[in-house]
Amino acid sequence: MNSNAAADTGRLHAIGQTIDPDDQELARSASLKSVYVYEAPVRVWHWVNALAITVLAVSGYFIGSPLPTMPGEASDHFVMGYIRFAHFAAGYVLAVGLLGRIYWAIVGNHHAREMFWVPIFQRAYWVEVLGMLKWYAFLTERPGRYVGHNPLARFAMVFTFLLTAVFMVLTGFALYAEGSQRGSWQDKVFGWIIPLFGQSQDVHTWHHLGLWVLVCFVIVHVYAAIREDIMGRSSVISTMISGHRTFKD
Repeated sequence: MNSNAAADTGRLHAIGQTIDPDDQELARSASLKSVYVYEAPVRVWHWVNALAITVLAVSGYFIGSPLPTMPGEASDHFVMGYIRFAHFAAGYVLAVGLLGRIYWAIVGNHHAREMFWVPIFQRAYWVEVLGMLKWYAFLTERPGRYVGHNPLARFAMVFTFLLTAVFMVLTGFALYAEGSQRGSWQDKVFGWIIPLFGQSQDVHTWHHLGLWVLVCFVIVHVYAAIREDIMGRSSVISTMISGHRTFKD
C-alpha cells in the first residue's frame, strides 16, 4: 500500500469507534484491493426496495392524476383498480422491507447499521461531509476512500430516504385505513394519523409531497452512484450486486 493509500486508510468514515473496523478491513484487503461490504440481505433489500418505490411512484402519480374515463361499461375497465392494487401491494413490500432492514441492522455487520444513525455531534464527521461536498461540486480532484457509505451519502440516507420512507408508510396506511373502515387492523394501528394532521385531504397532500421527495432522492442517488463509479476511487454500482467494494488505487 503506498503512502497516499496509507494516509487515506486512516480517514475512513466509521467515526466514533475505538478501533475502526474499516481500517482493519482495508488493511487486510491491501493485496486483494476489495472489501466485502454489503451482505446478501442488504443487497436484496436494496433492489426490491428500488422496484417497490418505482411502482409506488408511477401508480401514486396516476392515483393523484387519474387516467381519462374509459368508454363503455365500467365493469369492463378496471384500470384504476389495478393501479391502486399495485400501489397497495408495493406499499406492503416497502413497509415489510423496512422492518426486515431494521432487523438486519441489528444482526448484520456494522455497514448494515450505517443507514440508521449519523455521528452528527462529531466534528470529524462534518469535516468529511465538507470534503465530499467539495468533491461533488468539482472543487477537489479526489474524494476520500470509504468502505461503506461516504459521510454525505450516509446523511442523505438517514435524513432524506429513511425518514421520508417511514413517513410515507405511516401516511399511506392511514389513508388505506379509510377504505378498510373502522375496526380494521389498519384503522386500529394507523387511525390516529389523520386526526393528527386535521383531515384526510391534508394527509393526501403531505403524502403526495413525500412522493416527490423520494423521486428527487432517487434521481440524485442514481446520479451520484454513476458519477462515483466513473470518477471516484472505488466501485459503487457493482458493489450493490456483488457485495464487494473494489478500490481503484
